[in-house]
Amino acid sequence: MSRPSGDGTQISGGLQMPGKALKGVLLALLAVNVAFAVAINYGGASAELFYALCGNTEKILQGQVWRLVTAPWMHEPRGTVSHLLFALLGLFFLTPQLESQWGSKRTLRFLFFSGLIAYGIQGLLELALPSSLSARLVPGYWYGAAPVIEAVAVAWALSFRGQTVRLFFVLPVTSNMLLGFVFAMSVLRVLWLSDAPEGLLSPFGGMFAGWLLGGGTPSPMRRLWLRFRLRQLDAQVVRETADRKKRVAKSSFRVIEGGRDKDEDDKGPDGRWLN
Repeated sequence: MSRPSGDGTQISGGLQMPGKALKGVLLALLAVNVAFAVAINYGGASAELFYALCGNTEKILQGQVWRLVTAPWMHEPRGTVSHLLFALLGLFFLTPQLESQWGSKRTLRFLFFSGLIAYGIQGLLELALPSSLSARLVPGYWYGAAPVIEAVAVAWALSFRGQTVRLFFVLPVTSNMLLGFVFAMSVLRVLWLSDAPEGLLSPFGGMFAGWLLGGGTPSPMRRLWLRFRLRQLDAQVVRETADRKKRVAKSSFRVIEGGRDKDEDDKGPDGRWLN
């Protein structure tokens, strides 16, 4: 299922150990959320400290833009640990293969921007939808890495077409089946109005981010950027060529065609001798 590399080692079941970048992300995710759980549950810290880093569309519009960055990495500090464990397992399960193929820098960019895009899209949809509908689909505070994991699943499926992964370490699922499963589960959660701390719209933003940032090498976003730059360079060449022609037309210099027939003398068109 996966290919070994210098950045990760193969383990049983076809899985691959995380590389340095992903290890850092997993350790940071665990450390931050353990610290919040201990501080709130045993240290007397206010839950407001936790919610200050969670997403809230109204507060982001008021200028608290850091919430878009921190929201994907916050998880339930009280009541259930499954929210955090799902994030850790989701990242551990498929991301190592992407890191092996992409390298550490692209993997870190992907994880960062996929969360940003997913929650940014949810915030825009919350503003665009009627308030009676958006209130049922988007909680007041939204947080969690679920949209990032959706992005990872889509990127993995598009990067390793035709391969098979064991979903939940048990069910063999092809890359196309994984795409269908991720999309179907997100739709079903909307229909059932599931209780989701990350909101019910952010997974769709995560899937879009997975395609945009991870749907091939180069990614669709990278290809769009390269096409944009190519059009800019072509336009620049056209402008410079037109300017050059204008400058030549305004000057008093003339171009005399080179070469001559055997019966021609060495005089130019005006009858003067050429050097």
